[in-house]
Amino acid sequence: MKLIIAIINNDDCPSVLSELTRDGFSVTKLSTSGGFLRAGNSTLLVGVEEDKLDSALDIIRRFSSRRTQMIQTSPAYPAEFFVTMPVEVNVGGATIFVIDVEQFIKY
Repeated sequence: MKLIIAIINNDDCPSVLSELTRDGFSVTKLSTSGGFLRAGNSTLLVGVEEDKLDSALDIIRRFSSRRTQMIQTSPAYPAEFFVTMPVEVNVGGATIFVIDVEQFIKY
């Protein structure tokens, strides 16, 4: 058995959750936030049998789209009051960890 830990953008979460549950995967969703953009993310925990791992990863890949977004940068020092220019950054996609599960117990 494997544990998938997938960190995805909040905008992608409903479609990823819907597709995973439609295919019979049990998913636990945790609300998290990233450090760089301080934007909302969702961390999904999905326990899968090894023969279904590729199927789950494919769903996450298909429904976690990477896109660009303009953000307003913050001044380097809190006392600075000048206006900064927006910066284009990549958002979305998924960061995925796959971990071997030594033991699985469900009561």
